Amino acid sequence: MSDYSVNTNCSLSPLELYEKVTAQGNEVRSLKSKKASKEDIDAAVNKLLTLKLEYKTVTGKAYEAGSPPTNDTPISNSEPLKVNDDEDFVDPWSVHTSSAKGVDYDKLIVRFGSNKIENELIERIERVTGCKAHHFLRRGIFFSHRDMHQILDAYESKKSFYLYTGRGPSSDAMHVGHLIPFIFTKWLQDVFDVPLIIQLTDDEKYLWKELTPEACHGYAIENAKDIIACGFDVNKTFIFSDLDYMGSSPSFYKNVVKIQKHVTFNQVKGIFGFTDSDCIGKISFPAIQAAPSFSNSFPQVFNNRTDIPCLIPCAIDQDPYFRMTRDVAPRIGYIKPALMHSTFFPALQGAQTKMSASDPNSSIFLTDTAKQIKTKINKHAFSGGKDSIEEHRRLGGNCDVDVSYMYLTFFFEDDEKLEKIRQDYTSGTMLTGELKSILIQTLQPLIAEHQARRQAVTDEVVKQFMTPRKLAFSF
Repeated sequence: MSDYSVNTNCSLSPLELYEKVTAQGNEVRSLKSKKASKEDIDAAVNKLLTLKLEYKTVTGKAYEAGSPPTNDTPISNSEPLKVNDDEDFVDPWSVHTSSAKGVDYDKLIVRFGSNKIENELIERIERVTGCKAHHFLRRGIFFSHRDMHQILDAYESKKSFYLYTGRGPSSDAMHVGHLIPFIFTKWLQDVFDVPLIIQLTDDEKYLWKELTPEACHGYAIENAKDIIACGFDVNKTFIFSDLDYMGSSPSFYKNVVKIQKHVTFNQVKGIFGFTDSDCIGKISFPAIQAAPSFSNSFPQVFNNRTDIPCLIPCAIDQDPYFRMTRDVAPRIGYIKPALMHSTFFPALQGAQTKMSASDPNSSIFLTDTAKQIKTKINKHAFSGGKDSIEEHRRLGGNCDVDVSYMYLTFFFEDDEKLEKIRQDYTSGTMLTGELKSILIQTLQPLIAEHQARRQAVTDEVVKQFMTPRKLAFSF
């Protein structure tokens, strides 16, 4: 990859650089809260990344919100600061990279301190469950983990565990990218036969967005219908809204308070980038997302036991919440949750950012018609093909950046046929229009079938899933 230069034309102290990074971070958050254009937000984020790297180069350590530098000796930059254009920015709310291939997940594993899901682990999962690994595992879509071997150790010793995942309901329509953790979680529940807890963080969306509590709760109910339509078993699955459950479960709230007591304001600022201008609800929220990691938060399911391990399938951007959780767990007498991390589902326009529910043209929604799906893919899906048919036939396409091919890796289940598509497109035998047509033919029936299942999910069915109760397990 090429480099670009950032010139600093004046003498700056580490503290001055720190203040510039802080101010730019506030600017990014302000643009997002005002729902500024994607171009403005991307430009502001790229500037923030540049400033953070400049700060790290000058001080020798990464920028941490709320932790200004202690050494404020002025420095002068006579040479331009070289910044790689493949630096990635990942937090629970934003994902940006300048690489058309998307985020460098190997670097992210190193940065987050997790473990790569190697073939050895995949083979062990197959051996323990007696089932072929899900194609999300085989293709590296779920690519990283924390303590998955411990979960398998417990399972092989005839000890149960439970699954926990969630959704932040910011609109009444989910897109296909939102299905990824639920498709994989459904597979995990089926092959291991374990309880599942699904948290709907409607409180989080109220704190972060210009929405009413009533709207957020309404979105939670609508999103629950899409989640249920993935095929979860009502006898093995408990779905809850934070706005509902927090007020009715003393056990859950006790764990929230325990977590809050063991995490300082400086720690959450460092982990999540909170500032002094953020509302106190945001600062306290991470404890609410952490609490379902502990089995006694659900006494009706786990009979007040504290020793049931938890496995959390989630996208890698949610890992900061659970790094905090794992740090707190032993200090309050609980087991650290294990995690399996997925890659991001790219926007139609390219893998530089993940799909957004707020941009209808960046996403294939679960409410889209067959015609809308076809139009969006043909018009907006970023192509790795060449500018002319002749050039494409001669040089071939680039599957590493082609969004239609990326989507097929998620939803086209036949490994051999997918490899044939890759070979044909890379060689130039297959054209971009033909590749897009395969994706259209894959997604149209998948979404139509999902819509039919969702149509059958009544309010009464949602109520059954969301009522605190004993599930079909004995603890």
